[in-house]
Amino acid sequence: MKDFLDHSLLAHNTFGIEARCHRFIEFYNIEEAQAAAGIVREAGLPLLIVGEGSNLLLTRDFSGIVLHSAIKGREATKQADGNIMLRCGSGETWDDIVAYCVEKGWYGSENLSLIPGEVGASAVQNIGAYGVEAKDLIYKVEAVEIATGRVVEFSNKECRYAYRDSRFKHEWKNRYLVTYVTYRLSSSFTPDLDYGNIRSSLEAEGIAVPTASQLRQTIVKIREAKLPDPRVTGNAGSFFMNPIVVRDVYERLAAQYPGMPHYDMGEAGVKIPAGWMIEQCGWKGRSLGRAGVHDRQALVLVNKGGATGNDVVCLYKRIIEDVKAKFGIDIHPEVNVI
Repeated sequence: MKDFLDHSLLAHNTFGIEARCHRFIEFYNIEEAQAAAGIVREAGLPLLIVGEGSNLLLTRDFSGIVLHSAIKGREATKQADGNIMLRCGSGETWDDIVAYCVEKGWYGSENLSLIPGEVGASAVQNIGAYGVEAKDLIYKVEAVEIATGRVVEFSNKECRYAYRDSRFKHEWKNRYLVTYVTYRLSSSFTPDLDYGNIRSSLEAEGIAVPTASQLRQTIVKIREAKLPDPRVTGNAGSFFMNPIVVRDVYERLAAQYPGMPHYDMGEAGVKIPAGWMIEQCGWKGRSLGRAGVHDRQALVLVNKGGATGNDVVCLYKRIIEDVKAKFGIDIHPEVNVI
């Protein structure tokens, strides 16, 4: 276990913002997670649990304890129905898991290629892209309860997954340290191509029926073409959640904006891309001080160099106001603002 006082969080947030914490603890197995939980109980200080920091905006130093899982490991079990149960340490890099599954011929995660972050965050955030969400794959989540140190398990249903949401973000926030996540993967490949520009990108390469590897490579290319590398330009990927509106609202806007992109969510309503609305408000490629909107994807806010967390806050609040004024829709940050 690593345990540091007055520790920099620069390497633990992909926005590349300098901030410090009172204490930083990194654990490498369940026993160390239990020990870290004991330290938190005894210290009585504010708590922040982080992964790779790809969904985090720091606006100040953190006067408490920051915990990070470095638990590694992958354990696969083949089921009687031919499906695969893959148990992964919460500190594993998510995209490494996707690449591993594709290589092994275990299917279902291809559309989630190149999403930044770690396995633990996939269970907390319910990451998603191109019509697939982590909840479609998660079988169970293992964790350490901070208040008692006991090891617990939660089924997919118990986590109450929703769009970029779970109980870990609400009533379970800071109550559990995720240690392992088990995913259910299929031994048969059924590609999901009807979201975004996946199909057209495949056709441009002359691919009508892709293999899992070809689908993954295509999604990686799509994401790399429109999303900045955080190692070069600080960002947290998609900054805002796509709002889901009732059909009356959608129909009003569709009449006003012919060709407006949208995704039918059934009884839940209609999803309208926040990036499209932000672009319609004229923010794509614009800056406000040292923070800006990416010039290839309006859903991404970037650190133009030397930005503080508060610079990004000022920018995202202006964007929210403009979208509300133009479309009458509230959009909300996907990132965790501290």
